[in-house]
Amino acid sequence: MKPLLICLFATVFATITLAADLPKPFAGAKRVIFLGDSITYAGQYVEFVEAWCRLRFPENKIEFLDIGLPSETVSGLSEDGHAGGKFPRPDLHERLERVLAKSKPDLVVACYGMNCGIYLPFAEERLAKYRDGMERLRKACDAHGAKVLHITPPTFDEVKGGKPGYGATLDRYSEWLVGQRKSGWDVVDSHTPMNRHLAEQRAKDPKFFLAGDGVHCNETGHWLIAKSILLHLGAKDVAPMNSAKELTATHPNGDAVLKLVQQRQRMMKDAWLTDTKHIRPGMKAGLPLPEATAKSTELSRHLDALLTVK
Repeated sequence: MKPLLICLFATVFATITLAADLPKPFAGAKRVIFLGDSITYAGQYVEFVEAWCRLRFPENKIEFLDIGLPSETVSGLSEDGHAGGKFPRPDLHERLERVLAKSKPDLVVACYGMNCGIYLPFAEERLAKYRDGMERLRKACDAHGAKVLHITPPTFDEVKGGKPGYGATLDRYSEWLVGQRKSGWDVVDSHTPMNRHLAEQRAKDPKFFLAGDGVHCNETGHWLIAKSILLHLGAKDVAPMNSAKELTATHPNGDAVLKLVQQRQRMMKDAWLTDTKHIRPGMKAGLPLPEATAKSTELSRHLDALLTVK
């Protein structure tokens, strides 16, 4: 009986310690929202980050919300003929106040830049718009009491996407954003490791790619973004991992946990986008937010059960 009690107390203590050790800036947060363009809306990197948090800290109840919007920029720019001339690129600042007021986040994770240079060679005036947009984002979040974690734009592959010079444009945008660390900004650099990985793998296999169209990441690309975020947070356990599969393999129910996280994320993002009244044409209408929230609560119960290994 005594060894059983010792084992039980050790398990409880370990659980409490894990919950207490959730890395900053997630520690103490109740709701984290992710803002960005179609890469964020696709959301695999968001799902991988949440899955890591669930698997490592099962007692923590942070709510992760993906409210990314395809085509969006933080710069407010849009190229001529975008979407075949049907509509200009959405500007984050058109909806940002509604999103912040409704979601009341403790932390905003923002990944912008891919669309912000509107697929043209580098120009100082377009970088200035990006800088201004980022400053406005930070001021809006600060007014709502939310911290900001920036992510540099993913790599752009000119071999697959054309647009000569645009890879260098995003290099400059990423360099500027990383440079803001000296001003106290919290910035994850996903751009550099993605560039490096693409170059290394393509040297071995000229057909290798992270994005079939040069822009929209495949699962490997999303894992690299998630890994960059997690390493930035201090998650040393992911350093040797080359895929989300290696992450889920660390838990008996890891695959099932990720599937439930994905199911909930993919339902909730459409509900939140619809509820906060984005104006981008062509988006799927989400469930009414109260209905989606009720379904999310039920999925959370199933998730908790999977995380309780017996």
